[in-house]
Amino acid sequence: MVLLSLPALWISLLLPIVLGILAWLLGRYDSAVKALIYLSGFVLLFPLGLVLYYYATGGLSSSIVDPIYVNFASYKIGTFYLGIDGLSAPIVIGISIVTAFVSFYGIKYMTKRIEEMKEEGERVPNLGTYTLLYNIFAVTMLGIAYSSNLIEFYIFLEGTLISSFLTIAFYGYGDRRKISLLYFVWTHIGAVLLLTGILYFGYIVGSFNYMNLVNGSLVPVGSEEAVLGSAATLIAILMLIGLFVKMAVFGVHMWLPYAHAEAPTPISALLSPNLIGLAGYAIARFVFQFFPTIMLSWRPYLLTLAFITIIYGGLVALRQKDFKRFLAYSSISQMGYMLLGLSTLTTYGIIGAMLVYLSHAIGKAILFMSAGVFITELNNLRDITKMGGLAKKYPLTAALALFGFMNLTGLPPSVGMWSEILIVMGLVQSYMLRSLASLVGFTALLIVALTMTGAYSFIMMRRIFYGQPRSKIEIKEKIDVFKLSILGIAIFGFIFFLAINPLISNLNTSIVSFIISFLSR
Repeated sequence: MVLLSLPALWISLLLPIVLGILAWLLGRYDSAVKALIYLSGFVLLFPLGLVLYYYATGGLSSSIVDPIYVNFASYKIGTFYLGIDGLSAPIVIGISIVTAFVSFYGIKYMTKRIEEMKEEGERVPNLGTYTLLYNIFAVTMLGIAYSSNLIEFYIFLEGTLISSFLTIAFYGYGDRRKISLLYFVWTHIGAVLLLTGILYFGYIVGSFNYMNLVNGSLVPVGSEEAVLGSAATLIAILMLIGLFVKMAVFGVHMWLPYAHAEAPTPISALLSPNLIGLAGYAIARFVFQFFPTIMLSWRPYLLTLAFITIIYGGLVALRQKDFKRFLAYSSISQMGYMLLGLSTLTTYGIIGAMLVYLSHAIGKAILFMSAGVFITELNNLRDITKMGGLAKKYPLTAALALFGFMNLTGLPPSVGMWSEILIVMGLVQSYMLRSLASLVGFTALLIVALTMTGAYSFIMMRRIFYGQPRSKIEIKEKIDVFKLSILGIAIFGFIFFLAINPLISNLNTSIVSFIISFLSR
C-alpha cells in the first residue's frame, strides 16, 4: 500500500486541462499552442513514470492512492478515490503512452487538416480548440482507470464521449456531423443502459463504491448478489449490455467503423486502441466482483459471443479497401480477444485480457498513425487498392506498421504474444480439459480465430507496403517528430515485451485473486 504524499493523480488529470485551456485562449498564436501541446504530451507521460516507479519499488503489489478524495457517503453515493493497482496499471500505461505520443503526432496532422478544411471554405475551430478537446479526452480516459466509484467512473466516461464527439464533429472526414451524431447516439445508448444499471444498483446497495479504502489500500467490495436479490440479474444485464456497446462487440458494433474511420486520425488512434477497451476493463473491475455467480452461469454465452466477435471482425476487415476502415473492423476483432480472456473467468484469462488492452493500445495506435502519415503526406491516400510498394518509399513507417501488426497477431517481440498465451491458458483452465469434445471444439475455434487474425494482418501488410506500386508516388520518407512519435510508442512496446514480469506479477496480486475467489465460490 502507498498513500501518496502529494495529489499526483489529481495533478495528472487537472494539469493537461489547464494547458488545454491556455491553448484555447492562445489559439491565434500557433507557436504558443504547439509549445503547449508538447508540454501536455510530457505531462501525459507522468502517469507512466509513476507506475514504473512503483513497479520498481513494489508499491503496486497492493495499490497507490491519491491523498485527496471526495466523500459523498452522507448522500449514499460513496467516496471518490483515485488510485492505481495491479489491475489498472496496464490500462494506465497504455493510455499514458498513446495519448502522450499521439499529442506530438497531432501537431503536424491537425495543422494540415485545419488548413485543408479552410481551403475547402469551411469554418473550423483552431488548433487551440482541438488541443483542449484532445486533453480532456486523454485525461478522462485516465480518470476511468483511476476511479473507485461507479458515479465517478460514469462522469469520466461521459467526459470521453463529449470530447471525442466534438472532435469528430469539428475535424472529421466525410459527412462528419452525421457520423459524429451516429457515434454520440450509439455510445450514449450504451451509457444510458450502464447508468440505469448503476443507479438501480446504488439505490438498493446504498453506495456506488466498487473499491473501498481499507488500511490505506483500495480493496474491491466483492459480491453484492445477496444484497441485490432478484434485481441482480437485471442490473447485471443492463451493465453488461451497456459496456458491450462501448466495447463494440458483435451485435452492437455498428457505430464503430463509421466513427473510427472518419474521425481525425489522432482521435482514431485514441478511440480504437484506448477507449473501447476501457469497457472490457470495467467488466473485470466491477461487473465480475458484483455478480460472480451470474457471470459463471453466463460463461458459455460470453465465450460464444467472444469467438463470433473475433471471427466476424476479421472477415469483414479482410473485405475493406479503406485503410482506416480496415483498422476499425480489426478493432472489433481484437475486442473479441479481450472478451475471450475475460469470459474464461480465470486468473490467466483476466491477466491476458488486461495485456490485450496494452498490446492493442500499442499496435493499433501505431497502425492508425501509419495510416495518418499517408493521409497527410500523400494527398489523403487511404484507398488500399491504390497502395502497394510503399515500403520502398516509407521504410520506417513500413517497419513500424509491421510491429503494429505483430502486436495484433501475438508475435514476438510484442506484448501481444504474452496476452495470447495467457488467454489460451485461461481457456484451457476453464473448459478445454473437461472433455475430448471441449478440447477439439475449442482448439478448432482458436485455430480459426488466430488464423483469421494473421490473415487480415499480413495480407493487408502485403497489399499496402509490398508488391507493385499502384500509384505514382515521387515523395520519399522524411524523418521528423511526426514519425518519431510512432517510433516512441513502438520502443515502449518492445520494452514491455522484455519487462513483462512486473506487469504479470502485479496483475496476479490480491486484486485479481480477490475477484477469482468470489468467482470460485
